[in-house]
Amino acid sequence: MLGKLANHDETIVALATAPGVGAIAVIRLSGKEAIDITNKVFPAKDLHQQKGYTLHFGGLVHPHTKAIIDEVVVSLYKGPRSYTGEDTTEISCHGSPYIQQQIIDACILAGARMAKPGEFTQRAFLNGKLDLTQAESVADLIASNSAASHQTAMQQMRGGFSRELHQLRDELIKFSALIELELDFSQEDVAFADRTQLYELVTQANKNVQHLIDSFRMGNVIKNGVNTAIVGKPNAGKSTLLNTLLNENRAIVSEIAGTTRDTIEEVLNIEGILFRLIDTAGIRESNDTIESIGVQKSLEKMRNAGVVIYLFDANELTVEELETQVAQFQAENINYILVANKIDVQGEVALRNKFSAYPGIIYISAKNHDHIQQVKDQLVAEVMGGTINTEDTIVTNARHYAALKEVLRSLEDVRNGMDNQLPGDLLALDIRHCLHYLGEITGEVTNEDRLDWIFSKFCIGK
Repeated sequence: MLGKLANHDETIVALATAPGVGAIAVIRLSGKEAIDITNKVFPAKDLHQQKGYTLHFGGLVHPHTKAIIDEVVVSLYKGPRSYTGEDTTEISCHGSPYIQQQIIDACILAGARMAKPGEFTQRAFLNGKLDLTQAESVADLIASNSAASHQTAMQQMRGGFSRELHQLRDELIKFSALIELELDFSQEDVAFADRTQLYELVTQANKNVQHLIDSFRMGNVIKNGVNTAIVGKPNAGKSTLLNTLLNENRAIVSEIAGTTRDTIEEVLNIEGILFRLIDTAGIRESNDTIESIGVQKSLEKMRNAGVVIYLFDANELTVEELETQVAQFQAENINYILVANKIDVQGEVALRNKFSAYPGIIYISAKNHDHIQQVKDQLVAEVMGGTINTEDTIVTNARHYAALKEVLRSLEDVRNGMDNQLPGDLLALDIRHCLHYLGEITGEVTNEDRLDWIFSKFCIGK
């Protein structure tokens, strides 16, 4: 299947820069006829006679009428030393959408076809320029919207994740081959594979894979952000806290309880992590139909949030009410932060004495911006459990996470098999299962449908 796709001889073309008006746009071609097709629309030079990795200026023309479309710069990359591993040209033109489309149409008339989403990167994978984890990290890099997600995608694109998996796979392949060799000499009762070394390898691999699996929680936070619901009674200051965290007046603030009727959502970047802040309607019994709908939506957002900021007016809420609310959070396994607001009224010392049974409370004045940094620090601590180190291998892809769980299960089967002194053929079968799932992650084992699904999530032109 891979050979068939890798030998596909169509040359593809697509806009490689973002669509729309800009100073410059880049149109990319890749395939065995990329240089021939570019020559048909760029008569200024015969690109076959030029060295790779050079730039060439001239007029780009319609392949039939020879009318000049634009003055462009053509970048020339000769395979296999290109992103896709094929002959590739990139046409830098003026950023008019009309000009972009005219050049793409001209290339199609000259023999190219429009690229599918992710097809350039798919060809890079099929031609051995990237493994599948590196290819997927390209999409993550394009979609990165924080320092942490950018650094994590860069680390994976450089092959940090792949190296760990390839090293384990190579070691397991060696042991698998030795065990299967033993089966060929079963009558002689010889042992080629050192069971002690295999056991040590599987034990260490088990720890490493478990560490990767555990990193997915952090990776999911880095990649997708954290839904963070601000909940509490009406007039506790939830909208004021949202405005203070964002440093702008995003939500309407009023002394009238129940002002917020619907949820308001905004994104806040704290230390490279995106927190999707949700300002909810105050939670209380109400005969107002609209407000009641808002309260139900607040409860739904609270239960689906990664972390909940429970904000309360420290002057009004009783210790008993707080105890009841905390018990509800714990019963529903909700990750929560307790934030006491309006300390400017009675004073922080008096309120700390009032709620001394809850030492984890953060005391703030949202109106006066007092102690707001403590709330931000606690948000990061709750979701990350410590310092983010994006130089470590962090799993951010749900497909990788699912396959790693199967790898771990297979490793445990191998170890249990050795504990129970299973014969070599059964051990070899469990090792092959492990190799299969490792190969699914890196792309040594895949199928056309899975590849189409993975690369369909890319943008066209990449």
